[in-house]
Amino acid sequence: MLEGMQTKEKKSRKKRGEKWFLYILKCSDQSLYTGITKDIERRFKMHLAGKGARYTRARRPLEVVYQETYKTRTQALVREYFVKTLPKTKKLALIDHFTVLRSVPADAGLAVSREKK
Repeated sequence: MLEGMQTKEKKSRKKRGEKWFLYILKCSDQSLYTGITKDIERRFKMHLAGKGARYTRARRPLEVVYQETYKTRTQALVREYFVKTLPKTKKLALIDHFTVLRSVPADAGLAVSREKK
């Protein structure tokens, strides 16, 4: 399935400068929701308004706790599939690592958002 998506991506036209984001939301019941979007702020507002995924309608998202940046939708979908298969403990470890990177000063030379090529 993933190989087919990657082959299709090569055949399709790519829009220049288009970025896709993988994000993880922390919900009111302490569960985690993973998704992709081109605009995280807009998508989070949709989740808050109850117009996002069915999962978040019942569990009410509290905050975006993790994000990664990708150049194509296919790359983001492949990563989303991988992250969704992780157990919650590994997702929390990923979030903790991201939180540590966010707290490091920008001049430390560490990239917060992982850009995929």
